[in-house]
Amino acid sequence: MRTELGELGDLDALEKIVPIAGKKLIEAGCAAGDTARRLAERGADVLAVEPDAAQAEKNRSASATAGVKFVEAGAQALPAEDASVDGVLFFRSLHHVPRALMDAALTEAARVLKRNGFLYVAEPGLDGSHFALMRPFNDEFEVRTLAQQALMRAAAPLFEEAAHYVYMQRPKHDNFDAMLNKFSSLSYNPIARELIDQPEVRKNFEAAKTPDGYVFEQPMLVNFYRRVRS
Repeated sequence: MRTELGELGDLDALEKIVPIAGKKLIEAGCAAGDTARRLAERGADVLAVEPDAAQAEKNRSASATAGVKFVEAGAQALPAEDASVDGVLFFRSLHHVPRALMDAALTEAARVLKRNGFLYVAEPGLDGSHFALMRPFNDEFEVRTLAQQALMRAAAPLFEEAAHYVYMQRPKHDNFDAMLNKFSSLSYNPIARELIDQPEVRKNFEAAKTPDGYVFEQPMLVNFYRRVRS
């Protein structure tokens, strides 16, 4: 069973579960670094890890953010000493880890955590109108399922405590072209425009029209682990 947290942003959901101010954190799979920067704004010291070489270089070249260090590395080889950080975070990134490396990434998280540290994994669920919108051109059913299986298989035995939560998000797009441009321009997972611009996608997109734009539902699943087993 998952505890319902309501409709929340990612960091508000995180801080409902665990305080982060003053904590030394690793964000695994930080993409463009927006979440890492917001974590630092809330008082955390963040090592932001990104495996995609092009995105990692963009991150390093961007204006410096106090409390954030950007590095290029995979989640299965975190550049940190044993038992050196308070928390390891995956925001929508575990399912992007190659399936053969998912277990290793979770074991690596436990390696770098202090004895009382925590692992926080937020993954999009397999329902909601945003998942239905994305599925014709970016079907993540298998990889999201593999991520949940890896958590149960590889992460759960490494920790003394575990808790599971769900919160709701409502992704919004101003129009179809804005959505098309967003998903076709990602450096770490670009999608061909012709795959996105198809009748089924347009139909699902129009079904979400509101006076405030095109608004979708996406449940977010959180697996939270604490206290690394000795």
